[in-house]
Amino acid sequence: MSNLILTVGNSMMGDDGAGPLLAERLAAAPLPGWQVIDGGSAPEMQMHAIRTLAPSRVVLVDAAEMGEPAGLVREIDSETIADMFIFSTHNMPLNFLIDELKTFVPEVVFIGIQPAIVAFSFPLTEMVSSAVDRLYARLAGWQEGSPLALADSD
Repeated sequence: MSNLILTVGNSMMGDDGAGPLLAERLAAAPLPGWQVIDGGSAPEMQMHAIRTLAPSRVVLVDAAEMGEPAGLVREIDSETIADMFIFSTHNMPLNFLIDELKTFVPEVVFIGIQPAIVAFSFPLTEMVSSAVDRLYARLAGWQEGSPLALADSD
C-alpha cells in the first residue's frame, strides 16, 4: 500500500467536517491505490495503524483557516502549519503529528480546505462540500511522485 489519506475533523462542527466527509466518500467509492483512515479530532490515535500499513505517502486533509475564500483547497507547507492553527478543534497540533509521521513515512502532504463556518451544530457549507468533491476527483489522477494538481492553489 503506498497512498493513505488521513482525514482530520469533527462533522458536528460545521466545515470542520470536511475531512470526515472525504473519508465517507472514499469509503463509499474507494479509489485504486488509496486507503483512508478517518482520524476524527484525535488523528494521533491512528499512528499505530499508519505504522502497520507502512505507506509511502500520507495525505492529511483538514479544514484550515488560511484567510482565503471558503472552499479554497491548498497544499500547505508543514513549516507554516504551527503559525496557522492558533485555534484548533483537535487534541494535538497537526504540526506535531506531521513531524512524527515524517519519521517513518517518506512523503507527508497536508491539504487544507478553507472553512466558512466552524461552530457546533452547524452543517457543512456548500462551498466546502464542493471543495471535498473536487479534491476527491483529483486524487484519482494523482500519480506516485508527482504533486497533486490543485487548481485553486496559488
